[in-house]
Amino acid sequence: MNIEQARFNMIEQQIRPWNVLNQDVLDMLVVVKRENFFPESQLGLVFSDTELPLSASAYSLSPKLEARILQELAINKHEQVLLVGAGSGYLAALLAHRAAKVTVLEVDAELKALAEKNLSRNGVLNASIEQGDGLKANPSAAYDVIVVHGSLPSVPDSLLQQLKIGGRLFSVVGQLPVMSAEIVTRAGQADFKAHTLFETVVQPLSQAVQPSKFTF
Repeated sequence: MNIEQARFNMIEQQIRPWNVLNQDVLDMLVVVKRENFFPESQLGLVFSDTELPLSASAYSLSPKLEARILQELAINKHEQVLLVGAGSGYLAALLAHRAAKVTVLEVDAELKALAEKNLSRNGVLNASIEQGDGLKANPSAAYDVIVVHGSLPSVPDSLLQQLKIGGRLFSVVGQLPVMSAEIVTRAGQADFKAHTLFETVVQPLSQAVQPSKFTF
């Protein structure tokens, strides 16, 4: 397998056609090596337009979605980022490449260990992973950017309250078959503005509480 050719094809055939045109983001996909964050058994699929299984309940995001997240959030070097859900550590590495500091909260101990190992092995020093539920209220937290690594039925207020004024939150919300990616910006203490970006489908965040379904 020619890894560099596969990376080039991923960028030119999947990511750029999906309206990711920011050159800094495209360059970052070359610098931060996606293949280093997945096991050798998945190497043939690492650059494919698909989610990859990481555990019984967790999946990676597709490459084009990761790229759109980076482009839409336009993270600055001074900003503090919260990532809810560790994944393989790859999205954390991308965020860390743009931000001052990335804090990752992951409920699954094995997934936390996997992401920590991958970040350490790839020399990512400004991202730390803690075991915990990022959806729970944390009155002392204040972030410029929040990213949810998985879909939610809706964004809980406990997460919105962790945004600084002017902060942005990216999430995929809804339930199958209808989900959409959105950014919520905190315009004031009690003023949140949501902007829908595009429709997509993402595996649910493992700890997200799904609405009960009617049974007859």
